[in-house]
Amino acid sequence: MEDGRRARITIVGWACTTLCLVSYAAAFSHGASLSACSDMMPRHLQAQLHSPSNNYVTVHTNMSFYLPGDKVPVTVRSTWDFMGFLLQARKVSNNEIAGTFVFMPPGSKLLTCFEDGDTVTHSDKSLKRNLSFVWKAPDQPIGDIKFFISVVQSYFVYWAKIESAIVAQRGQN
Repeated sequence: MEDGRRARITIVGWACTTLCLVSYAAAFSHGASLSACSDMMPRHLQAQLHSPSNNYVTVHTNMSFYLPGDKVPVTVRSTWDFMGFLLQARKVSNNEIAGTFVFMPPGSKLLTCFEDGDTVTHSDKSLKRNLSFVWKAPDQPIGDIKFFISVVQSYFVYWAKIESAIVAQRGQN
């Protein structure tokens, strides 16, 4: 009798733990949470941060300069498949999120961190490798910017704040 009770308790405990982990993982399978807006860090249990200086993921644009209101193409390339991401443009001067995304690939959605559409995240956990976006600069001058992406390869492995080269605002001193 004692062994049967212990077995049931073990099974119930295992089931509860599994359901909790699955529901927690499912919460992020449809995109990053708003809690990741400021530091771009995923909020996964026991996730392992890897150095942003890697050769696996790059974020870049073919433009070195932009004017207020310009649309800037942004490309993310990876040699490994990944499931999740968070992409933002930030001012070089103060690290504030800037502009809005006006085009994103399938499997992506807009996230409002501070202004409508200022961030893009994944909308499903399908495997991704090469992604293209279009970012629209604000109509007023904001200065030089960089694009930043955090990439989640799996629930336990991610890279945070991989950065592009500076895209300078034309006409800045």
